[in-house]
Amino acid sequence: MSPVSLWNAHAPEFVSDPFVVEEHADVIVVGAGLTGLLTATLLARAGVDVLVLEARTPGAVTSGNTTAKISVLQGTKLSTILSHHSQKLGRAYVEANTDGQALLLALCAEWGVPVDVRDAYTYAVSDEGLKQARKEFEANEKLGLGVEWVETSELPYDIKGAVRMPAQAQFDPMDLIAAAITDIRAHGGRVVSGVRVTGVDVESPTLVETERGDVHAENVVLATGIPILDRGGYFAKVSPTRSYAIAFTGAAATPQGMYLSADTPSRSVRQATVDGVDYLIIGGNDHPVGRGGSEREKVEDLVAWTEQHFPGAEVAYSWSAQDYSSHNQIPFVGALPRGRGTVYMATGYDKWGMTNAAAASLRLTAELTDAEQPGWAKVWGTRITTPADLAEGALHNAEVGVEIVKGWAHVLTGAPSEAPAEGQGVVTRASDGLAPVGTSTVDGKTCAVSAVCPHLGGVVSWNDQEQSWDCPLHGSRFSAQGDLLEGPAVAGLAAHE
Repeated sequence: MSPVSLWNAHAPEFVSDPFVVEEHADVIVVGAGLTGLLTATLLARAGVDVLVLEARTPGAVTSGNTTAKISVLQGTKLSTILSHHSQKLGRAYVEANTDGQALLLALCAEWGVPVDVRDAYTYAVSDEGLKQARKEFEANEKLGLGVEWVETSELPYDIKGAVRMPAQAQFDPMDLIAAAITDIRAHGGRVVSGVRVTGVDVESPTLVETERGDVHAENVVLATGIPILDRGGYFAKVSPTRSYAIAFTGAAATPQGMYLSADTPSRSVRQATVDGVDYLIIGGNDHPVGRGGSEREKVEDLVAWTEQHFPGAEVAYSWSAQDYSSHNQIPFVGALPRGRGTVYMATGYDKWGMTNAAAASLRLTAELTDAEQPGWAKVWGTRITTPADLAEGALHNAEVGVEIVKGWAHVLTGAPSEAPAEGQGVVTRASDGLAPVGTSTVDGKTCAVSAVCPHLGGVVSWNDQEQSWDCPLHGSRFSAQGDLLEGPAVAGLAAHE
């Protein structure tokens, strides 16, 4: 089983532009996922001097680890929005995602990126799932979307019903990422990997601090999944979750539609052909980052479920992705508070990053070039927080508070232990005090690091599937050696001697 996504395993090799200390650009985009690269593409085409800085490699985080559905039908998203907000805001969300979908398809056509046109389905196998799917059908009909209710499918198991939206799309996201980088460079932009941004000082021009030196820009876009600056407190306005995807070969019957269940736990089903090989991609079993028990067991559950329903399926690739869900259901896109109008961000796509990232790039580009904002962007900007939003946010932050107490209580009562077994990690207190220490054994090497997340002091937990340290507060993740992988943190876990 490969630990990388199907898309990243087949992606072309990326060659970075050189990093030049004290360089100046009109706009610095932090993060080379879909949001960052599409924003940089549109800005460069508008004549803006753009520099993209990526801590790892393009597509290394969520954009390269998605199931890559370019769909306006999004599980039960629309009915959830309408349970919180007005039809006006729901319609604005649909318009944004329709514009995002149109942009993606237009760029794919222009760049020769292969796209499969497929029908999208939200289906149910349980009574509760059926209830949710029906609500989604009604929400889509209420807003005039072209959906139909069906009670059979090509899936190899019975369903109770499904919402069908025809002519949606799917693709390999790394093909688009590679094409976007080529286009950015063709219009004078630069894309640099291996440079982690650690801070932004709002001066004139704005100072962008990195682990390799400072650079400067008139404006900065934080396209980092969740803002790496705490101004505005977006870490408390979104919830981080991880979900899993597995690509199988040899399945007896591979459905051609794109399916997502309305049940709990959810199941995502789609087909992909990469380098002439047919794959069945199954996803699901999402959970809050750093919480919910063994991650390995969640992957094993997906494998067992697939083997039960798709005889002959054999695992080829297994991966996971991290998503951030806005407590009020609508993504946050625009100027970062206390950024003096020079720092912008986007977050809260709730697992629907393909169309939402493209929509965000349209809004961000309009703001940065003083162009007319899309109508939907104006509606997003005037949304209000409802009691349902407040309740969801309060619940999430109460859970974060519980995790803070649990983590430190465990350390205070725990004692140092022997080196953990291969692939395992434990958090204990240091032998010479009360400091939390995370000790893991990976590939035969035992490593000890501080178990305190440098973001806001949460005690990390061991992810036994990805062999990483994950913070249960706001989703920062670290390698076994303490290197920062993703999240709002800007530094890794310190080594423990």
